[in-house]
Amino acid sequence: MSRSLLFAQLATTLPLCGLIWTIQLVHYPLFAAVGDEGFTAYHAAHSRAISILVIPLMLVELAAALAWLRWPPPSSGSMALIGAALVIVIWASTFLLQVPVHMLLGNGLDTGLVERLVATNWIRTLAWTGRSALLLVVAWQLGR
Repeated sequence: MSRSLLFAQLATTLPLCGLIWTIQLVHYPLFAAVGDEGFTAYHAAHSRAISILVIPLMLVELAAALAWLRWPPPSSGSMALIGAALVIVIWASTFLLQVPVHMLLGNGLDTGLVERLVATNWIRTLAWTGRSALLLVVAWQLGR
C-alpha cells in the first residue's frame, strides 16, 4: 500500500472514529433532552450539519478501502479484507439501521426511536474503532 493510500485511510477513518464516539456518547443521547416542541427543527439542523462532515469522509474512506483491497501491501491482504469488511458493516448499518430511524425522527421526537438509534449505533462505533486500530497497526508495521 502506498503511503498516500494509507494516509487517505487514516485521514478519514480516524476523524470518523472520533466523530462517531461523540455522536454515540453525546449527540444521540441528548436528542431526548431537546423536548417535543423544538425537536423536529433541531433534528433537521443536526442531520444537515453532520452530513456535511460525514458524507465526504465516508466516500473517501470507501474509495481508499477498495483501493487497499486492489493494491494491498505485501503480506497484508487479510488486513485489507478485514478493513473493507468493516467499511461494509459501517455502510450497511448506516443505511439499513440508522438512516431509517433518522427518517422517522424527522417526524418528531420518539424516545423509543432515540433509544433504538443509540443501541444500533454501537455497530458503527465499534466498527470504526476496529478499523482505526487496524490502520494504526498497519502504519506502525510499515514505519518499522
